[in-house]
Amino acid sequence: MLGLAIAVIGAAASVILAGIGSIVGTSRAGQAGAGIITEEPEKFGKVLLLQALPATQGIYGFIGAFWVIFKLNLLSGTAPEIPWATGLTIFFACMPVAVGGLISALYQGKVSVASLNIVTKKPDEAGKGIILAAMVETYAILGLLASILLINGINVG
Repeated sequence: MLGLAIAVIGAAASVILAGIGSIVGTSRAGQAGAGIITEEPEKFGKVLLLQALPATQGIYGFIGAFWVIFKLNLLSGTAPEIPWATGLTIFFACMPVAVGGLISALYQGKVSVASLNIVTKKPDEAGKGIILAAMVETYAILGLLASILLINGINVG
């Protein structure tokens, strides 16, 4: 049962860490965006998009956790017996999406906040700010992809 517990902790870390990053990132962008919307409510759509971008990392962490759940067939109602070494391997396979999601969302939130200046000063150029924020997303996607590939490569029995 120790192996299963370690694997489930890895899956939980995917959701928790990426989720924390998304919470902080979207919160920062939302706080900055609220001031803009107060003065110029017509910019709500652009502000909302920049606020929503850091939220995707939480979704990626959730996908990573589900990948583990399905890999271990946890929805079947019976807990599989896996060696502790396999559980540890699954735990570390979850780290790219967990840590990558955390850091990426935090920094994407900062880029989103900075990009809100573009929305305020040059609304027609808002797409450039969105691209800047989306570039940070690349590393969250790579973390998710790495975790999926690593989890798929683990033999659980």
